Amino acid sequence: MALKDVKSRIASVKNIQKITRAMEMVAAARLRRAEQRIESLRPYAGAVRRMTRQAAEAAGNVPNLPILNEHESEQTVAILLVTGDRGLAGAFNSQIVRAGIRAGAEYESGGKSTVWYASGRRGVSSLTFRGREVVESYTGFTERPAYGDARDIASDLMAAYVDGEVDRVDIIYNGYVSALTQVVTHEILLPLQEASILGEDEESEEESSDEGDAHGHKALVEYEPDPEEILKRLVPAYVEISLYRALLESSASELGARMTAMRNASENAGDLIKDYTLQMNRERQAAITQEIMEVVAGAESLI
Repeated sequence: MALKDVKSRIASVKNIQKITRAMEMVAAARLRRAEQRIESLRPYAGAVRRMTRQAAEAAGNVPNLPILNEHESEQTVAILLVTGDRGLAGAFNSQIVRAGIRAGAEYESGGKSTVWYASGRRGVSSLTFRGREVVESYTGFTERPAYGDARDIASDLMAAYVDGEVDRVDIIYNGYVSALTQVVTHEILLPLQEASILGEDEESEEESSDEGDAHGHKALVEYEPDPEEILKRLVPAYVEISLYRALLESSASELGARMTAMRNASENAGDLIKDYTLQMNRERQAAITQEIMEVVAGAESLI
């Protein structure tokens, strides 16, 4: 490789390194805000979960609400993949698509049919490339999802379930653990009984202690209007908040994955620059040695 080509490659890699460092800094700044949004959502999500369970217990048997009715058989399963609109985030998008395809194959091997929903352009394009028809796609908000985005998705999924178009709804997304760790999470969204919305959760003991007095007696709750009417409003709210939490988790995971990927890219660019610089110095040294040998040879020819 000519010396000029090596210098050109070093300049190109340095420009790429500047871009990756800038993207890393932007992702890090946005990640902190995403973490704050998740922390702010948790108390509200926990309160909705607690109120839904209490209303269901007060109503006695689960009321005859279409969204709460379990279908006799699960022949059609809807799978919602939550991905990003952009790439450059390592395996963030690909691992969700792989998990979704794997889950769909398991359902189909059991004689069930699958329908696909996707949030994020990467998920839509990946499913289309693999020959899966996407019933509904939701794009343009993956880095900063709003509650209205979750409401739109929840409305479509609940309508499909109530109308009998699907018998079960699964959601697959990247759960946020830290900037370095994102866990592929597979949850059942509908039917609600399988999603354990009407059951106990990990906060039940803490909630019980909060609701009771020092002697462990729980406060009497009066419902106005009746518990069934309240449950009609709480259940859709819970589905929406569950989806919103998944969107926020995925958003934070995407930023964390991108920050890590860009940091690794910057470090790799630095290694390339060192290698190319070493190669350039060798080429330069070889050129200088060649020139000295030519000068010496010319001087000897004159003697």
